[in-house]
Amino acid sequence: MSEALPANPGQASSLRPGHMLSFDVEEYFQVEAAAARLPAKEWERWPNRLEPAVNQVLDLLAEHRATATFFILGWVAEHEPRIVRRIACAGHEIASHGVSHRMLHGMTPQEFRGELMDSRSRLEDLGGQPVIGFRAPTFSVTTRTSWALDVLAEAGFRYDSSIFPIRHDRYGVPGAPRWVHWARGPGGGRIIEIPPLVLRIVRWNFPIGGGGYLRLFPVRLAACALRAAERAGRSGMIYVHPWELDPGQPVLPMSRPSRWRHRVGLARTDRKLRYLLRQFTFHPVRDLLPALQIAEAEEHSYGPEAG
Repeated sequence: MSEALPANPGQASSLRPGHMLSFDVEEYFQVEAAAARLPAKEWERWPNRLEPAVNQVLDLLAEHRATATFFILGWVAEHEPRIVRRIACAGHEIASHGVSHRMLHGMTPQEFRGELMDSRSRLEDLGGQPVIGFRAPTFSVTTRTSWALDVLAEAGFRYDSSIFPIRHDRYGVPGAPRWVHWARGPGGGRIIEIPPLVLRIVRWNFPIGGGGYLRLFPVRLAACALRAAERAGRSGMIYVHPWELDPGQPVLPMSRPSRWRHRVGLARTDRKLRYLLRQFTFHPVRDLLPALQIAEAEEHSYGPEAG
């Protein structure tokens, strides 16, 4: 049975603070849940389905006169460059999602720096705009990989959106602030950190800001979290993958739990995103960043002994 969405959502008040909407641009077969059974050397065997999904996202944003940040994989820039050009031409922000979609736990700082520079170069050449933001594949900046914050700051990136303040089997820093803040790496590097939206329930951060959480749970929970952010005078971050609007994608070789987690609610993503776009005002990160850098004075140190 499909979920019934709230009726008469109305237009968001111009007095509300703006929120941030982002898309992680990668092919459906590049997800971490399939990595063990579907290595990068086999990606070419699977049909590309990203372009129509991105076109659907762009049409949806244009319909609601919204702009967003697109964290684009360097692999996509190399193999499907017209996607990057179309996103940029539509007036959206281009940001980096790395190159290979490898989690940072499997990389050295030197390898990460190389991917970071490579992805930024490719994206700036195609998009014609500075690339100032980064999101790690699978939110893999954790206490264990907090050195990435130093690399990002050294490379001149102005913000990161890779730290999820939750407990998860693959990622997360449970003790991290749930709002935008200054993140300091173990080497002293300092960068604005923009966590995905969570809903605070007693002492627990409930993940609701996008991805499988948005697909699985009622959209009212995401709306509730965004309104809570507004009451606190904060901006919330929502994230979606274009493949999450593609219920017809091939079934990937995964474990049964991973397959369920990957495919649950795919047919409802478009409708949920439409609801949020009607309810709230969204912007790309670059448009809110000057205000965030001034207003968000809290600082949090990350490292193996921090958290």
